[in-house]
Amino acid sequence: MDTDYGHWETVPTRWKDNDVYGHVNNAVHYSVMDTVINTWLIRAAGLDIHHGSAIGLCVESNCVYKGSIAFPEAFRVGLRVGHLGRSSVRYEVGLFGEDGETPLAEGRFVHVFVDRETRRPVEIGEPMRSAMQALLARKDTA
Repeated sequence: MDTDYGHWETVPTRWKDNDVYGHVNNAVHYSVMDTVINTWLIRAAGLDIHHGSAIGLCVESNCVYKGSIAFPEAFRVGLRVGHLGRSSVRYEVGLFGEDGETPLAEGRFVHVFVDRETRRPVEIGEPMRSAMQALLARKDTA
C-alpha cells in the first residue's frame, strides 16, 4: 500500500457501476474520488456544506486509468494534498484494488474555495487549513 497517502477509505462498487464491458465505468472513478474528498472535508476538515460561508468549487480534475475493477469488488482509496495555496488546494487520489496494492487509477481534483454568496475566492481558514497541511504529500525532492 502506498504510504504517501495520509487518508484511506474503502468504497464499495455497486451493481449499477458495471458497464456493458463488464467493468466499472470510467465516470464512476470520478464519483468515487469526489465522494472521498468531500467526505474527508466534512468529517476531518470541518467543512459545513449547508451553512458554511465558504464552499469548494472544482475547477480542474483528471484521471489516469491503470487497471480495471468490477462489482462486487471495492476500491481502496488514498487521499493526499499535492499543493495547498491561499484559496486553492490540489488533491491527489489513488484508487487501488481491495488489496490496497493493485493500482487502478490516479486522479487529481483542484478546489478553489469561494464565498458562498459572492463566489469570489476566499482564504482557506481553520480548521480546514491545518487538516489539509496534515495531508500534504511527503515526496522526496531528489
